[in-house]
Amino acid sequence: MKKIIENDFSRIDLNLLTVFLVLYREASVTRTAEVLHLGQPAISGALKRLREMFNDPLFVRSAKGMLPTPRAEALISHMQPLMENLHTVMFGVQDFSPAKAKHTFRLGMSDWSEHWLMPDLLPAIAHEAPGVELHIVTADPFQVRRLLEEDVIDIAVSLNKTNIGEVISEPVMTMGVSTLWSPQKIPCDGALLINDFVAYEHVMVSYRESNHSEIDRQLASQGLQRRVRYVTANFSTFPLLLTSMPVFATVPDGLARRWQQHFTLRSSATPVNYPTFTLCILRHKRRAQDAALNWLMAQLKTAMLRF
Repeated sequence: MKKIIENDFSRIDLNLLTVFLVLYREASVTRTAEVLHLGQPAISGALKRLREMFNDPLFVRSAKGMLPTPRAEALISHMQPLMENLHTVMFGVQDFSPAKAKHTFRLGMSDWSEHWLMPDLLPAIAHEAPGVELHIVTADPFQVRRLLEEDVIDIAVSLNKTNIGEVISEPVMTMGVSTLWSPQKIPCDGALLINDFVAYEHVMVSYRESNHSEIDRQLASQGLQRRVRYVTANFSTFPLLLTSMPVFATVPDGLARRWQQHFTLRSSATPVNYPTFTLCILRHKRRAQDAALNWLMAQLKTAMLRF
């Protein structure tokens, strides 16, 4: 890449280049003044400065109007496409063509969101945008804002719903939780009763290594307690654990439905008052007008609202 000498550009007035282009096209000082809504003296003054800058007459009078010199012809052959590109960059509308795009998105989400969304989202994206790749970065709710601020990820699906600093959070949908178990390991049919809920052990996810959650607080308010045998930061092992042990797992509804499509598991409303949560799409403010990211955001919303 050729080095740019900034001091050379400091001598250039972009308005002069505009006069040069219009004067070349119109071949008349009078018509150039009309097109640019300036007086003829201003155009004549601009032409004088252009001649000094390029050390060339640039245009000479003739019976056919102002004729360009060879130097002006050479300048216009390079300058016209440059000015057109500059106009497109500065004033053109950003566009993203999924079918033609070659793009990689870094998408932050927890493992349960990936299990829930990707089986529908990835085939849809592959069909509409075969050149687009998704790189998933594990991002629990306590990490996602930092990852966006540090530009580790482009966009995220998370529970956070408050705009903080330079991160924009857009609520998309709400979701509850369900409790899953294997009917071969726990002989419960129909709606899960709280006595059965506390009679068996549990597996749970905790992003901060705690073995207590809102479920435990609700149970404690009723004088009850459950035993949590296994705590992890990921949901991925739960289906295999449920099919091999008599344990309960309380997971987001979207994940519960996805797993029931592939594993023989029962599902029931959790027998405590567990509040619904809001799922959001988050991104940094500096990417608010990014056409490619806007397209991906629309794909994410469609997949999430299909639930």
